[in-house]
Amino acid sequence: MDVPRPTAATRWRCTLCGNLTRFDVTRTVRAVEYVHLDLAGEPTVEERDVVSETIESVRCRWCDAVDRVELVDRPGTS
Repeated sequence: MDVPRPTAATRWRCTLCGNLTRFDVTRTVRAVEYVHLDLAGEPTVEERDVVSETIESVRCRWCDAVDRVELVDRPGTS
């Protein structure tokens, strides 16, 4: 199940406990990265272009509810 992504006008809210700030998010990301290896072989990602991203589930950190998240308006945006 895909979970809707928050926007500039919306944010997540747990429907069970009302939490607005703490969530564990499971997502799948496809990205193209420019990786620079130093002379010792240690990699550093210098550029990252996200090709696609899917949020698979959101779990509330307060009450541990899984997939009980809805989008609500952010304050001052309605």
